[in-house]
Amino acid sequence: MLSSCVRPVPTTVRFVDSLICNSSRSFMDLKALLSSLNDFASLSFAESWDNVGLLVEPSPPHTVNTLFLTNDLTEEVMEEVLQKKADLILSYHPPIFRPMKRITWNTWKERLVIRALENRVGIYSPHTAYDAAPQGVNNWLAKGLGACTSRPIHPSKAPNYPTEGNHRVEFNVNHTQDLDKVMSAVKGIDGVSVTSFSARTGNEEQTRINLNCTQKALMQVVDFLSRNKQLYQKTEILSLEKPLLLHTGMGRLCTLDESVCLATMIDRIKRHLKLSHIRLALGVGRTLESQVKVVALCAGSGSSVLQGVEADLYLTGEMSHHDILDAASQGINVIVCEHSNTERGFLSDLRDMLGSHLENKINIILSETDRDPLQVV
Repeated sequence: MLSSCVRPVPTTVRFVDSLICNSSRSFMDLKALLSSLNDFASLSFAESWDNVGLLVEPSPPHTVNTLFLTNDLTEEVMEEVLQKKADLILSYHPPIFRPMKRITWNTWKERLVIRALENRVGIYSPHTAYDAAPQGVNNWLAKGLGACTSRPIHPSKAPNYPTEGNHRVEFNVNHTQDLDKVMSAVKGIDGVSVTSFSARTGNEEQTRINLNCTQKALMQVVDFLSRNKQLYQKTEILSLEKPLLLHTGMGRLCTLDESVCLATMIDRIKRHLKLSHIRLALGVGRTLESQVKVVALCAGSGSSVLQGVEADLYLTGEMSHHDILDAASQGINVIVCEHSNTERGFLSDLRDMLGSHLENKINIILSETDRDPLQVV
């Protein structure tokens, strides 16, 4: 009897060890998690007017066991967050956008901040960074169109210049003694990188100098050159542009592999967004049987992104009345589905992508109460 009682003990111990190991792997330090989220989709992709990143931070150290995904953080959603004991909310739309002058119980957004801090829950928002990302919201929306090729309507620029500085100064120097003086002077200016190569003007051997300069350094370079005009010739000052990023940017211009009638495209969009109704403005001279080959889309509010784009169909969450009239007058069909209905479905894909990106180190859950505030009645 004694031996039969003892035998199960190792099994019990192994089970406890397993629980301990799993528990030890199921959290991340907040700072490490934020770094991983930025690796997934850089906040530098966001529009300059947007309010993205960590918006509410509990006092450190703060560890995250459960990441909670929602499109909008409402008070109803916050109740769900607290019930599910989440440690960090990823709210696609930033619940804090305009500056807050006080944090009181008077308004719902202030109450969100209070409840988050009282319960040690962080709030993070990626918003337009996820709109622009190659694997982001607009790419997900394009998946509902059928087989197609797509590119950003407004490509994003790289966060940094490819070389030091945002200006380039180029000029020729004739004589060796002049070259030594010029090189000594420009290399002594902070924020300047120098390259040179041989050049020929007519029968004369010269040296072409290239200076990449910061804005501050440019002023010093120009000052030196203006005081030593005899040393150089053939000067050019160029303003450098940050390079465009491939597959990254606002909106998507999608060209279908095979054109379909508008009625078929409507069915595809409804199925992808899981909607029984959408709103349609037929372009002038168009019918439900008109062919669709090119679709310009923008999740959320698409007026500014889609304006002036040549396409058979605009797809977005919302557009102003007059922008719809302008598009329809040009024969462009317009489909609007309500703002967040063109975004929320992305969160399911995001959960899977983040799970893989974070190597399943934390729990990731989707809100069950988050929904578009508008409904058809």
